[in-house]
Amino acid sequence: MPDGTLLIIDDEAPLRQAIARMLELEGYTVRQAPDARRGLEDLAQHADEVLVVLSDVKLPDGYGLDLLPRYRAKAPLAEIILLTAYGTIPDSVRAMKEGAFDYLTKGDSDDQLVVVVDRAVEKARLRRRVAELEQQVGAQYTFESMIGSSPALLEAQRLARRAAPTDSTVLLEGPTGAGKELFAQAIHQASARRGKPFVAVNCSAFPRDLLESELFGYKKGAFTGALADKKGLLEAAHGGTLFLDEIGELELSVQAKFLRVLETRQFTKLGDTRPTTVDVRLVAATNRNLQQEAAVGQFRPDLYYRLAVFTVPVPGLNERRADVPVLAEYFLRFFAAKLGRRLRGLEPEALEQLRRHDWRGNVRELKNVLERAVILADGEQLTTDDLPAEFHHFQPDPATPAAAADRTLRTMEKQQIVRVLHETGGNKMEAARQLGIGTKTLYRKIQEYGIG
Repeated sequence: MPDGTLLIIDDEAPLRQAIARMLELEGYTVRQAPDARRGLEDLAQHADEVLVVLSDVKLPDGYGLDLLPRYRAKAPLAEIILLTAYGTIPDSVRAMKEGAFDYLTKGDSDDQLVVVVDRAVEKARLRRRVAELEQQVGAQYTFESMIGSSPALLEAQRLARRAAPTDSTVLLEGPTGAGKELFAQAIHQASARRGKPFVAVNCSAFPRDLLESELFGYKKGAFTGALADKKGLLEAAHGGTLFLDEIGELELSVQAKFLRVLETRQFTKLGDTRPTTVDVRLVAATNRNLQQEAAVGQFRPDLYYRLAVFTVPVPGLNERRADVPVLAEYFLRFFAAKLGRRLRGLEPEALEQLRRHDWRGNVRELKNVLERAVILADGEQLTTDDLPAEFHHFQPDPATPAAAADRTLRTMEKQQIVRVLHETGGNKMEAARQLGIGTKTLYRKIQEYGIG
């Protein structure tokens, strides 16, 4: 049976109580109010519970159609059904335009009323679910949700936080895989445009002859195959934020059109003669040096200076090595839960190998490495044996001269393994325990160093 809370506002007590009783028999909890004042008070107190408001159009202290905005203000996620003794077509049209779910005449079929209420409840629940999901998505893309505390990351966050509340264009500069889209999402969520569209476009993902029509849209008949009007991504982002990733891939002709959008908030679609006006905030990202490219004519200088109103350098993972352990632990827990694996963490040597690695693919590469390792893991901890082949060779500390580090640390590691094996009488399980590594790792090291 249905459940949920409804509110009936009607000054005719017998009719109000009859409707309430009928809906209670359907499984609903029904609240009642005899006039607009008490109905609004009740709605304000129980806005989180009430799914549908059934309101008489002619109340002693208000007119139902005029009360619609006030009902909506008190309970934005509730659906509203208006009831009237004498329905008119103009009132019905106005009610629907004002956002009422339905406009019913009193005395019509009880079955019809129940069907309409059921549909309204279903829609109200859907609205609440969408609102919850939007809130969860918003919480995922905030500055607070970013993982790490290295100075480079904190400085990038500081700059982005300062820019977020403004409507200024932001240019995110950093290597591929560093998390520039996460920064763009966080800027959007911290702005007055949160709740409005966030449209992300990877400029390198579209063929050059297709990107212009995707961004700006086109009119029917603009070219062969344009069988209907198409809204572009700029229009889809109206009121919100447009994120252009890899903006350096834009052709010079498209750059000129985009410069006009930044200057006038207008553009002309392919095949159209009238300009289209949009209200968007632009966040762009690049892994290239656009200032250098502008100087040699590979990128429009005027567009570069419009984009670089506020620049945020997003650090690569090699610039924030202190964050590798916490990121690795996060991805381990994430993929272990996703894949149904029970893992306690990473063994110290595996974590050290991750810290020393040259992360050319940045956070994206680390994420992929951890997903693969979780799939391969046999024990309760990830070991170096679960890491890709490139991790199975000695990697010098990036802060130490490579040759010296290799000569010294390889020798020290071999000597330590030999010493512990000697002390344990060749008991490899005990030696691995004392060394803090897995048994498989010890066997591999014995073979690598040629230890007899």
